[in-house]
Formats: sequence, structure tokens, C-alpha cells
Amino acid sequence: MPKSTSPTTRVQLALNVEDVASATAFYSTLFGVPPHKQRAGYANFLVEDPPLKLVLIENPGAGEHLNHLGVEAQSSDDVSAALARFRDAGLTATVAEKDLCCHAVQDKVFVEAPDVPNGWWEFYVVTDDAPANPDGLTTSACEVACNGQDAAEQDATAQDISAGSVCCG
Repeated sequence: MPKSTSPTTRVQLALNVEDVASATAFYSTLFGVPPHKQRAGYANFLVEDPPLKLVLIENPGAGEHLNHLGVEAQSSDDVSAALARFRDAGLTATVAEKDLCCHAVQDKVFVEAPDVPNGWWEFYVVTDDAPANPDGLTTSACEVACNGQDAAEQDATAQDISAGSVCCG
């Protein structure tokens, strides 16, 4: 299972873990690929087979192992098409463009989901995997959600997402 070298649409699974170092070692062995990106308290994997973006977020005592779910798209046009489809279907969706999330710049759409522990899915594309100044920016709804905010607070925060925010997932 080699690391993916080309863009692909893949499901994202973001997990809260007690110890990111031990979880990273386990998932590297399980999927046979090294992490794509590692930061303090964070690691992500681009798995080609099965197509998966696995995100590990060190969040001791989180209570829930599932942090959030997502779909990593190939382009901003794919994210825009998803947004149009969601709105046509009557789903509540919030847009975040040029969002600094997962130590990368992303265009994304958050969709409320009643059956997901944190209450949302994200559909996104990474537009810059190595931003020049990832520190010192504000937090977005996904950062707040990753740190245990309840659904009502997340919804209020999601309405205030602005360009250049920081996320965990």
C-alpha cells in the first residue's frame, strides 16, 4: 500500500487519540505507509488502498474516539459542486475558504449531520499543504469542535468562520 502521489477523492477519518506517537506507530504498521504530515499532537496519513485520509489528533480524555468525518476532494470546483448539491437537497452547509486547517490551507464546506458525534462532516480540498505562516492565525469551527465544544456552540462558531483560520482536523 504505497503512499498516494496523485490527488484522489478519499474519505477522511479524524480520530481523537491519547498518545499521537503510539497511534502513529500503530497506523503506520496497519496501513503500511508513513505519516504524510506530523506536527506536535497531530499526524495524518494518505492511504492509497483503501483510499483514506486518516487524521490523528492528540486529545487525551476526549470521551469520543471519533473526532469528525470528511471527504477530501480533488479540486475547489468539486467542493463548490458538493455545496450546490447540499443546498439543493436542503442541507445546512457553511463555507470556509482559504481555511488553515490540518496545517494546510483548504477550501471547505461543513455540513451538519445529526448522527455524527461532533455534528458535522467536512468536504474539502487542500490548496496549499505547506503554508508559509501557519502560526498566529484565528481558530475555525473545526478547531473548536476538536477541543470538545458542544453542537450548539459549534454551530454558532461555524457561522463566524473567516479566511485564514486554523483547524485541527
